[in-house]
Amino acid sequence: MREFRKTWLPCLALIGCSGCSRSPSIEFIGTFFPVWMVCILAALAITGLIRAGLVRLGLEQKLGPVVVFYPSLMVAISCQLWLVIFS
Repeated sequence: MREFRKTWLPCLALIGCSGCSRSPSIEFIGTFFPVWMVCILAALAITGLIRAGLVRLGLEQKLGPVVVFYPSLMVAISCQLWLVIFS
């Protein structure tokens, strides 16, 4: 067990830290923001537009529970934006 701690524990720690080596960021007015924040804000705006369209067409009451629908829609849009724009 002592041999394991001496050799493999530092290796496992380095593997865990390797995911933090590249932080995807964009520059916005001289400050770097993580791109996931941009995706979430864009998804929030798009979800608001979709909600306004559904209310205007009278389709919102035909949806399931809106407490589940809109957050799920926002997460789906956010993930799609991340994949399409930043990957």
